[in-house]
Amino acid sequence: MKEQFGRSAGRCRRYSAIAVAVLIFAFDCVAQCPVDVVVAGLNLPLGITETNQLNLIVGETGTAAPGSGRISLVDPASGVRTTLLSGLPSGINDVNEPSGPSGVLMQGRTLYVLIGVGDAVRAGPFPGTTMANPAGASSPIFSSLLAVHFSAKAEKDAASVTLSPADQAALAAGGTVTLGAKSSKVTINLVANFPDYTPNPIAIFPANVRASNPFDLAIVGDSIYVTDGGMNLVWRVDTETGTFGALAAFAPIPNPYFPTLGGPSVEAVPTGITYSDGRLLVTLFRGFPFPPLAAVQQVDPETGAQGALISGLKSAIDVAPDRDGGLFVLQHASNMSPFLNGIGVLLHYAVPGGTGTTVANCLARPTSMVVAKRTGTVYITELVGGRVVAIGSPL
Repeated sequence: MKEQFGRSAGRCRRYSAIAVAVLIFAFDCVAQCPVDVVVAGLNLPLGITETNQLNLIVGETGTAAPGSGRISLVDPASGVRTTLLSGLPSGINDVNEPSGPSGVLMQGRTLYVLIGVGDAVRAGPFPGTTMANPAGASSPIFSSLLAVHFSAKAEKDAASVTLSPADQAALAAGGTVTLGAKSSKVTINLVANFPDYTPNPIAIFPANVRASNPFDLAIVGDSIYVTDGGMNLVWRVDTETGTFGALAAFAPIPNPYFPTLGGPSVEAVPTGITYSDGRLLVTLFRGFPFPPLAAVQQVDPETGAQGALISGLKSAIDVAPDRDGGLFVLQHASNMSPFLNGIGVLLHYAVPGGTGTTVANCLARPTSMVVAKRTGTVYITELVGGRVVAIGSPL
């Protein structure tokens, strides 16, 4: 079983976004489904954020075509999608899936964008192995964090610009790329370039590597915190200097299904991240065979010290504060083992760490969410259909 969001037992792999798109969903008459479709047809949407102009920005991983990653601007009222930035790195990874833009986060007039590992890695010669791409990566800015600066006029005009391979090389070299017309230009910087992979030798294949998988991000002061579902850690990035290091790592846990199904341990796989009440909250999406042991972990943003907050989840993929001191938790599927069956679920916790209630249980492979600041509407990206759906004022 492939993993777009993390690693399977015995192999660091991404969850197959294409495979989930063809699964059949059973929606029964008791499903809570208070959702409205905002837009459909996006290319593997993995991240979503809101601008101060109340538009939505979606990070799209792309298609099988190289360089097909893009950032879309969506008007939540009309559902009209326009391209803000195209030509972003995207490549076929070690499990033959597109890997490109993922998490996005808006702060002021700056959009922070994560780029996945792309084609920097390939499947190794033995089952459960991964190796560096012998041909080299098609982009020098895979596994990176970009800062995209654009004005309110650029947003209003929906200025569409394209990042070329030469632009990507300039970014990797520490340069600044400016695109578009003067009145609505878009300026891009490389904030951090994470390692595409680290050595992970095994007896049968000494060249085995563990690939990176930057997935989501949160901002606290001058630091950006990035979940890496391949390395199973949270990076802390200094926005002033671009330096970064591991803040917290998440250890595997015993596999309750072993030896019947899977290996002796299950990977932690950090996915969503947010900042609330002086702590980072990280969703841990457990790897194959997907036991119902997913969790929301709290992490000290200074020391990296960890503590449990919410446990016993099935497939936690994102977490977001509501406007009243509670939390929303997004589950990618309601039944994870032994296959990715069941619908996605949005839960609400009036008291973080308390008992959750179901807001919606009809989501089609959700990947991320954002809570609108003014209205409280929850916008959710879904892999199936490439949709953004809205749950209006769920509280």
